[in-house]
Amino acid sequence: MLEILKSIIAIIISGGIGGLVARWLVMAIGVDGTLGAILAAVIAMVVAVAVFAGLTVLLRALGVMK
Repeated sequence: MLEILKSIIAIIISGGIGGLVARWLVMAIGVDGTLGAILAAVIAMVVAVAVFAGLTVLLRALGVMK
């Protein structure tokens, strides 16, 4: 049960980081409207997956997760 909770926390953290990075990038390049929203969603998903994978590898290497 604790492993599931750790995974949920990692997913929430990864999603938040992905969303923040996507918003920053979309605002930095000046895209808005529907195109900006679609671009932000794609960027957020890619970044969130990368962060989640990195967190998972790091936490497993440290022995925090199995």
